[in-house]
Amino acid sequence: MAGRVFFFLQHATYEPAFQASSMGITAAAMGDEVYFVFAFDALRALVDGRFGQPEREVEHAEHARGEALGVPAPAKMLEEARGLGAKVIACDTTVRLCGYEPDALRAALDEVMGLASLWRLTQGARMLSL
Repeated sequence: MAGRVFFFLQHATYEPAFQASSMGITAAAMGDEVYFVFAFDALRALVDGRFGQPEREVEHAEHARGEALGVPAPAKMLEEARGLGAKVIACDTTVRLCGYEPDALRAALDEVMGLASLWRLTQGARMLSL
């Protein structure tokens, strides 16, 4: 049974990015309506092209093992999930708190919405925070 799934990301180093993007692409491939909600460090990483980049030594090791196993990088899985219909969104206020203008993020995000709209969209959905 397809449903709506939200992945709330505040951090986007390798581990949380891998968890969100791998689960998100799986959910999208299984027919779920998937939303990735980016905030703060995750939003800045997405805009700067650093989504899923390892920062700590353990993440560098995990990233290397993933490459050896042929596992796609988190940014690639996010891109593929978007190709399956997943949406990348952010709250208007959070965007502004991070120092961005919503219109400037059209390339990185599918939509910037108000918190009330985002809240209504989550009704009846499964939500995961990473």
